[in-house]
Amino acid sequence: MPGTDTAVAAPQWRDTLLDDHAELRATLERVMPCLEVPLHLPWIDAIRALKRERGALVLAHTYQSPEIFHGVADITGDSLALAQAAADCDSDLIVLCGVHFMAESAKILAPHRTVLIPDREAGCSLASSITAADVRALRARHPGAPVVSYVNTSAEVKAESDACCTSANAVQVVESMGADKVIFLPDNYLGQWVAGRTRVELVLWHGTCEVHEQFTAQQARHTRERFGAVVLAHPECGPGVLAEADFVGSTSGMTRWLERERPARVALVTECSMADNLRVRFPETEFIKPCNLCPHMQKITLPKIFDCLRDLENEIVIAPDVAARARAALERMLAVGRRETV
Repeated sequence: MPGTDTAVAAPQWRDTLLDDHAELRATLERVMPCLEVPLHLPWIDAIRALKRERGALVLAHTYQSPEIFHGVADITGDSLALAQAAADCDSDLIVLCGVHFMAESAKILAPHRTVLIPDREAGCSLASSITAADVRALRARHPGAPVVSYVNTSAEVKAESDACCTSANAVQVVESMGADKVIFLPDNYLGQWVAGRTRVELVLWHGTCEVHEQFTAQQARHTRERFGAVVLAHPECGPGVLAEADFVGSTSGMTRWLERERPARVALVTECSMADNLRVRFPETEFIKPCNLCPHMQKITLPKIFDCLRDLENEIVIAPDVAARARAALERMLAVGRRETV
């Protein structure tokens, strides 16, 4: 692990901050109240200084709040993009701004690097819905059926799996198993969506995302009718919502759809912060937000990132045998890559 001595002082205001970060300030003022921006700048400035001193790389998920996504992240993206970045980066120190399973995935794919997470309690309802013992029981009930686990799972569950997937390549990973029946876990709604796009028989688990399961078909329909918005939905939403959507896809799939279609008004039926972050990239599009905030993603804050970097705390540690088996499942996912189409 890198040394712990650091000369970086605690964040404090100085009069030059507004000028030093003028471009960032202009970006953030487009997605949050302008009075909030100066509150974030001392933290952003201090974190950037710590990153330089530590030689650290900050990875941030698309669902992170704008001050993190735009202010301190070196690489942003969905679960697959962050996993690939961890595997390919040169930094010896990675700070993963996302939830715990993402930090675990980074450590699994970058075993010789130090991976930190700003808050160990940043969990995931999907990851907590299934255990390694549950996977072994499923295998016993369906002998010979390979297991594809959504990346939103613990390292122990990945270690019991034949392959991992994200929502961007779930169909392709399932079909790459070369089996007539596949155990797909833990997201039941994503599994139903995948099942409708393949001839492979899927054995599903009962997990759900506590953010996406809250959306209703009525909300999606109201958003289109009241605001004239094109509706894009994540496949972790329920079937009724997906039936109402004009496009269904992963976070990266939604982004590529926006790049291609450039709608005047759009509603992203997913976590709120994604719309905030994409408003910067697509200024000509009006984003209607029928959204919910992920309580786990919101546990990651600038002060926690600063403390994490300053004290080199909350290191991710995974048992070597678990990591080795989980790595094989993740590498199979990366070998399939991102083949989602829009």
